[in-house]
Amino acid sequence: MTERVILEAGQPAPAFSLPDQDGTVRSLAELRGQKVILFFYPEAMTPACTTEACEFQESTAPLAAAGYRVLGVSRDAVEKLRRFADRDGLEYPLLSDPDTTVHRAYGAFGTKNSYGRIVEGVIRSTFIIDANGRIEHAQYNIKATGHVARVRKLLGV
Repeated sequence: MTERVILEAGQPAPAFSLPDQDGTVRSLAELRGQKVILFFYPEAMTPACTTEACEFQESTAPLAAAGYRVLGVSRDAVEKLRRFADRDGLEYPLLSDPDTTVHRAYGAFGTKNSYGRIVEGVIRSTFIIDANGRIEHAQYNIKATGHVARVRKLLGV
């Protein structure tokens, strides 16, 4: 197993280019000048991930008004992300990273404790990236339920 990266405030956010649920490639570079909330979740259409994704959807307007763009990232295929977005009315980009390259660059994939077992998998994480492409906040091992409210409080939104 490779050593897991842990990002901290002030570090540059790792660059990425990934397809969204429509197959459109989205990159961090194209979002320069905007603040970004990038969240990594284990699997589309599972209960906890659906809760988190829907809470972000419900908060997109106030977050956008405060200058934040929301992007979700999972290992799911583009087609599954399209079904997820359609099923739950998710209007922000859901990015497909099946080989976990971007997950690993952000430290959102690695060894974790899952119900008492040590496994390798997605570590639910959220990153607040400033308009200059630097990490403002890095949150690892977060709980899905209520997470968006905690992010909004952190950002004063």
